[in-house]
Parts: sequence; structure tokens; C-alpha cells
Amino acid sequence: MLRRSLENRDAQTRQLQDAVTNVEKHFGELCQIFAAYVRKTARLRDKADLLVNEINVYASTETPNLKQGLKNFAEEFAKLQDYRQAEVERLEAKVVEPLKAYGTIVKMKRDDLKATLTARNREAKQLTQLERTRQRNPSDRHVIAETELQRATMDATRTTRHLEETIDNFEKQKIKDIKTIFSEFITIEMLFHGKALEVYTAAYQNIQKIDEEEDLEVFRNSLYPPDYSSRLDIVRANSKSPLQRSLSAKCVSGTGQVSTCRLRKDQQADDDEEDEDLDVTEEEN
Repeated sequence: MLRRSLENRDAQTRQLQDAVTNVEKHFGELCQIFAAYVRKTARLRDKADLLVNEINVYASTETPNLKQGLKNFAEEFAKLQDYRQAEVERLEAKVVEPLKAYGTIVKMKRDDLKATLTARNREAKQLTQLERTRQRNPSDRHVIAETELQRATMDATRTTRHLEETIDNFEKQKIKDIKTIFSEFITIEMLFHGKALEVYTAAYQNIQKIDEEEDLEVFRNSLYPPDYSSRLDIVRANSKSPLQRSLSAKCVSGTGQVSTCRLRKDQQADDDEEDEDLDVTEEEN
């Protein structure tokens, strides 16, 4: 009967040990993966900061509307990285650290298991010794062995009960911590992505406000200086062929000759009228 009770407690101890080992394994994996997730998020923040700097540098070389739109976008994107930094810090504090703390908790539970196993081994040893003593059947040793066995059994029972209570609290706390950790993770991610949606909406609007036609007009004007028209006329005049310049000169010369002939005819007509007036005056006299 004592042997069967001992075997039952051993099976129970192994089950408790398996539960602790399972938590140690999977919580360790979760801790490592969540920590890597946080590091990746931090690196994404760093790359985004580089992108913000490059956008600002590029914007300073562009036309006014495009420059302003890009700078506004960079400002919103930089704001998003502040939210991402807060996300990194919260994930580290609310997710990674609680999982990391389970390393210490599991170590304490293993110490409890070790104490229980030590007590069980002592009990088993005393039981084996009692059985041997009974086979030899000396009365004094038989009494002593039973006393030692009773003492070892009480010790093993006490440590087993303590272990059961400890593991029960451990399981209860584990479930509660899992709920808390994953709830915190979801809340942190929802807060970040909610803010990200607001920021990206504002950034999108800033990009859409860029006036393409106005910037294109500014670009075109930058290609031609203010005195471009007068210079163009000079270039066009200088680019005429010799025949075109000769014809232009003849036209100017011909126009001058016609004007001179008309002037001479007008003067001759005036002279003729004066002569006629003189003749009429002489006849009257």
C-alpha cells in the first residue's frame, strides 16, 4: 500500500515537472520571438528616420509646391516614428519583460520540485530499508525502520502538498499572465496602428495638395530668363539669310524713292500754280 502511494505521488510529481518544463520551453521561445519583433520594429523606426532625412534634403531642391508637400509629408512621417518609439518601449516593458521574468519563476519552481523529489527519494529509500528489515525480522530494527519510514513519509507528504499548492498557484498565475501579456500586445499594436492611420491620412492629403500645374509653370519659367524674348528677336534677326536681308534693304530703299518722287511732284505742282497766278495778274494790269 505504501509502495502504491509512493508510485502515485511519483507520477504526480512527473506531471508537475512536465508542466514546468513545458512553460520553460514555450515561454522562452515566445520571449525570444517577441524580443526579435521589438528589435525589428526599432530597426524599422531607424530606417524611417533615414527616409525622413532624405526626403527633407530632396525637398529643398524642388519647386515650391512639391517642396512644401514633401516637407509636410516628412513631418507627418517623423511624427509616426515617435509613435513607433513609444510602441517599442511599451512592448519591451509590457510583453518582453514579463516573459523574461518567467525564467526566474521557472527556476524557483524547479527548486520546489527538487526538494519534493529529494523527500520522495528519502521516503522510497526508507521504505526499501523497512522491507529488508521485515525480511530479516529483528524486532528492534523493525521498529526503528518503521519510525524512520513514518518520518520520511510525513516529510514527503508535506513537501508534495506544498508542491501541489505551488504548482496550482503557478498554473493560475501563468494563465492570468498569458491573458495580460497578449492583451497588452494587442492594445499596444492597436494604439500604434490607430495613430498610424491618422498620420498616414494627413500625409496622403499633403501629397495630394501639391499643385502640379503651378510647379510646372515655375519650372518652365526657370528655363527662360526675363530678357529671353528680346534676345530671341535678336537671334531671329541674325539668323536671316543674305537674300532675306537684301530684299528687306530694297524694300526700305524703294519706299524712300517713292516718297522722294511724290515730294518732288508736289513741289512742281505748287510751282505751276504760282506761275498761273502771276500770268493772270499781268493780264489784268
